Amino acid sequence: MTHDAKPAYGRPLSPHLTIYRPQISSVLSILHRITGLALFAGSAIIVLWLWSAAYAPAFYTTLYSSLSSWFGELCMVGWTAAFYYHLGNGIRHLFWDIGVGFSLPVMRRTGLAVLAFTVVMTALTWFIAMTTTGTMS
Repeated sequence: MTHDAKPAYGRPLSPHLTIYRPQISSVLSILHRITGLALFAGSAIIVLWLWSAAYAPAFYTTLYSSLSSWFGELCMVGWTAAFYYHLGNGIRHLFWDIGVGFSLPVMRRTGLAVLAFTVVMTALTWFIAMTTTGTMS
């Protein structure tokens, strides 16, 4: 069925993802929702980690070894990136709430700025964490 096809009841089809080319605003909007879910899941793991430190030392040891594995560290880097992306994009949305930044060139620049902020802050956070804890040589 093409985008100009009409279903049997005579109404045109609504535009959908297979018709529109992804734009930075739509991709960042979807990414904002995904990072919100990642933050929720990561926060649940942090609560579990804190609970196990207080009440279940054996489980804490298991959880600590899981989180300190290469996969666990990769997940924590991803959680950190999700945090900074969601923070930066949330600030961008606050400006939109007061009516600032709706022109397409400004939306594109601020979207790219949010991505740059995410990369820089994630890298800086992990650089500081690794150099101050002595895990980097």
